[in-house]
Amino acid sequence: MKTMLKLAVPLCLLAGAAAHGQAMKAMVPAHVKKLDPALDAVLAPDTKIEKVATGFIFTEGPMWKDGKLWFSDVRGDKVRTYDPKDGKVTVILSDSGGVKNAPPDANFGSNAMVTDKDGSILLTRMAIGTIERMDDKGGLKPFLSKYQGKRLNSPNDLVFSKDGALWFTDPSFGLPKMDADPKKEQKFNAVWRYAGGKLAPVITDMTQPNGIALSPDEKTLYVSNSMPEMYVRAYDVGADGKLSNPRTLIKYPGAPAPDVPDGLKVDSAGNIWTSGPGGVRIISPQGKVLGQLVIPEVVANIGFADDGKTVYLTGSTSLYRLHSKVAGEIPMYYRK
Repeated sequence: MKTMLKLAVPLCLLAGAAAHGQAMKAMVPAHVKKLDPALDAVLAPDTKIEKVATGFIFTEGPMWKDGKLWFSDVRGDKVRTYDPKDGKVTVILSDSGGVKNAPPDANFGSNAMVTDKDGSILLTRMAIGTIERMDDKGGLKPFLSKYQGKRLNSPNDLVFSKDGALWFTDPSFGLPKMDADPKKEQKFNAVWRYAGGKLAPVITDMTQPNGIALSPDEKTLYVSNSMPEMYVRAYDVGADGKLSNPRTLIKYPGAPAPDVPDGLKVDSAGNIWTSGPGGVRIISPQGKVLGQLVIPEVVANIGFADDGKTVYLTGSTSLYRLHSKVAGEIPMYYRK
């Protein structure tokens, strides 16, 4: 599917372009755009998208745990929770990316989170290139930081498979000069698989891999690439995580936009919800675009919450919420 959009430079590079993009988007209220009749099986025709919290800089990494939405403010450099019962937002961790006084125009904060089997949270810390284990009060312990003695770039998004393996993307967005940064030690921006205490690169030919998710039967892995080419790729998953048959699910022509392909999630029917230029696409497993969530801000990621039918969107400065007829695919160690 080709979406003809000609937008400006990436959000992750120039704050001025992002501000311009946000201003243009703010002119359009949040709404659902139906592109195929099959969308009615996923979203009710009268679905409304509501803003539930605001005042952030660039939100990411939504995760539902113990009745609250956990999320990162990448540029605010904090981990926060949102409680839907009273609308309260609480700071769990400051300096979440691992450095003190990070500038608000850089992607130095934390990003994605996922609950591990012991109830702790694995948190990606972009500035220092690590994944660390965090408790409910923001206490941290080391988890993953190096491969063959060299630091990871800036781990971004992650997902567990049913066999307990952890898959994650490692672009260079958290490094000040990205691929040209002297702190970059890995020769590729990889997708990694951590299983049985061993870390292995499983995709090394994507320039900036970002969002990652598995199909409900875990036979397909989806990964978004942010730049310079913007696309979502699918792979067949075999025994021991061996990948094959790479193919493009959706591609966005043109130069990278303020809202590049970023986070993605999969629902229980196998539909892929992926952020990208113009908002969030809902795509069938066959690659048909069913609909688009148009938001007046850049949306970086999507999170299924509560019973799985509550959907949160991390807009740049705000959290948005809508309800789906189809439950999201529940993470391996989900804690409702």
